This record gives sequence, C-alpha cells and structure tokens, in this order.
Amino acid sequence: MNLYSPYIEFNRKEWAELKEHQTTLPLTEAELEQLKGLNEEVSIQEVEDIYLPLTHFIDLYARVSRELNRLTASFLKKEQYPAPYIIGIGGSVAVGKSTTARLLQAMLARGKNKPKVDLVTTDGFLYPNAILEEKGIMNRKGFPESYDIKSLIQFMGDVKSGKPEVKAPVYSHLAYDVIQGEEQTICQPDILIIEGINVLQVKKETPLLVSDFFDFSIYIDAEEEHIRHWYIERFKLLRSTAFQNANSFFHDRFANIGEEEAVLTASQIWQDINAKNLHENILPTKGRARLILRKEADHSIQHIQLRKL
Repeated sequence: MNLYSPYIEFNRKEWAELKEHQTTLPLTEAELEQLKGLNEEVSIQEVEDIYLPLTHFIDLYARVSRELNRLTASFLKKEQYPAPYIIGIGGSVAVGKSTTARLLQAMLARGKNKPKVDLVTTDGFLYPNAILEEKGIMNRKGFPESYDIKSLIQFMGDVKSGKPEVKAPVYSHLAYDVIQGEEQTICQPDILIIEGINVLQVKKETPLLVSDFFDFSIYIDAEEEHIRHWYIERFKLLRSTAFQNANSFFHDRFANIGEEEAVLTASQIWQDINAKNLHENILPTKGRARLILRKEADHSIQHIQLRKL
C-alpha cells in the first residue's frame, strides 16, 4: 500500500468485510431484478459485498453532515434549514450509473432512520431536440454544450438552500427528448441522488459547478473496451425491445436492421460520439470523485478507491 497515495484502496474482499455484522439485506431477488438496468448484471452477492458497505458508509457521512448542520445553526443562533445530503454519480454511457443510483436510493431509504431519498437524472436538463437541432449539435447530445447548465445549477442551488418544492424537467429515453410540460417535484428529501454523465464536469461559462453542491460523489469506472462491449450489447437488446415500439424515436431507424448491421451501427456511434465524449469530458473528471468503483468485464466491482483529500 502506498501511504502517500491520494486514495485509500480496497479490493473486493477488503471492502466486503466492512459491512456491519448481522445486517439483514434490504433487497430481495425480485426487487433487484426491478432495479437492474438493461443488460446490467448485478447479483445479490454484489449487493451484499459492495452496496451494503457503501450504503452504511454514506449513511455515516450523512448523519455526521446533519449533526454538523445542527451544531452550526446552534452556534450561529439561526434556524436550521432542511438541506439534503446530495450524492453525485458520474461515469460513461452504459457503465451502469443508473443501476447504481437506483440501488443506492432503495437501500438508503430502508436504512435505520428510513430517510426520504429522491433520485434525479441530469438527462432532464438536456436542451430539447428542437434547440439542439437549431444549435446544430444534435450529434453532440450528452456533451457539455448540450445541457442547460444554468438551469441545472439553479435547480441544485434551490434544493441545497432548502426550498420547500423544486421542480426538475423529465427526459424520455423512448422519445429521446425532454417531455414538454412534465416535471419531477422534489420536496426537501433527506438525501438526493443526482445521476448523469456530466455531473463532475467543469463548465467554464458558469461561476459554479454542479459538483459544488455535492456532499459525496461516486465515479463508476471500467476499461473502455468493456464499456464499449456493454454499449453494443445494450443496443442489440434495445433493437428487439424498446426500438420495436412505434413511439420510439429510433423505431424507423433501427427496429428492422439485422444483428450484423446493429453491431456496426452501435460501434460507429460509440466511436464517433460516446468514446469521444468519454475521453474529452467524462474520464478527466474521475479524479474529482470521492469514491471510484471499478468494474470488470462481468460488471462486478472488484476495486474501490476512496479519495483522502
């Protein structure tokens, strides 16, 4: 072990040993199936070895944060506002961020004190397709310039300030667009999880970063070749499921292509868009996360890094 590394490092066995003894697993096999993303392999053993210690660890941080807020308010002789503990989850397309976010939401909400845990994805803060078309950046959807960062920062500020009710736009993966007139209402949760590829990115045009509002941040990491493979496999599954829906944005484009063409198409999209975004904007933010979860080819998390600083 390098004592002077900025990280405390754990292998899977070491991390699994951190779970509290005699703790009942808060999820059943059936519930886990509902939470898993498409083509995402997560076992009950994975939940027990990785996510159980992780939720205990985050709960510890959240409880300390709430106590610090209480003591600060007492010292300043000011009324304490109900600021949520905010967790950011970032990483590449197809790396499993959504599954991690949903698992954490479900498990944290079933903790000892039954906190209210909400989940918001930053997809809702993408500019609508009409604006992306107008800007000529439809093929850069997911890149920093495709997000309404000012609205996202405003949302984060309102939530963190304890505003009683804050609304977030909603994105449909079926329509591949923000749903006009539909909103998600956030009402002073104890914990808020923000998930998205852009959550740790730096946007020079704004004085604040999305991550400035985070109390804890997680980066889901894996070898690029693994992520590329997962993306292609997911695309093939979507071709025979969601893309078959006549309301899908991709129905006319991909529903009837063969498997060989599907692989070639997905590979090209990965090369032209997702790999470029990963190298230019996502991977460089990994070091800004407090915790890095490293996945292997079978989706299992085998290595964990906790940043000291």
